[in-house]
Amino acid sequence: MTEQNADESNTVQTSNLDDVKPAIVACSHSDTAQKSEPLIEELQDEELRKLLVPKLENLPISPPSAVKSNFVTYFAPDFMKPGHDQYVHRHANGLCIIGLAPTHIAFKDEGGVTSVDFNVGKSDRSGIKVSGKRKKNAQHFESNTALCKACTKDGSYIVRCCVKGSLLEVNDRLIKQPELLNSSADREGYIAIIMPRPADWIKAKTTLLGIEEYRELRKDTLQL
Repeated sequence: MTEQNADESNTVQTSNLDDVKPAIVACSHSDTAQKSEPLIEELQDEELRKLLVPKLENLPISPPSAVKSNFVTYFAPDFMKPGHDQYVHRHANGLCIIGLAPTHIAFKDEGGVTSVDFNVGKSDRSGIKVSGKRKKNAQHFESNTALCKACTKDGSYIVRCCVKGSLLEVNDRLIKQPELLNSSADREGYIAIIMPRPADWIKAKTTLLGIEEYRELRKDTLQL
């Protein structure tokens, strides 16, 4: 190869290098989105896990009862007479469960409650049968209307509605099993279920105590 041909070859190679441009690889928006989707899903899964799986140290020693989970509890201490303490469990749908508070005077008698009699006033409350969505045959009672008599060896005590409303049900199971009042008065041993009107409930609520107020009032006799 002559010297002139070598120079021409070098010139061609140099010009070819000058014409070469760096390649730019385009990154589409869809590629970026695909890479970020797993990260977003991972963050969402972590947030969901925190909601569904609470920390162990934040869990209670024992799970809350159905009453604590679904009802707000109020108390009517000394209702009509000293020592006649009653509770009202109110559900979000407005239903009120009526029963004897743990400090009711009946529980202080030896042996506690021995029998329950729903035959009070002018009718037997256990004979009331309510049916349908409109609660047909429901009787409307005042807050001081008698529901039943809780009897002990030493006497009997009138249990009242505490709130004005429609009597939907009495716990006639207590007729054969009055001991439920002594063992689980706030659950299986409830007395009755009443549905007050919203306006009547607002009035009744002003006369009732919350659980903390009740505990403070009965701190000398209440066993926690």
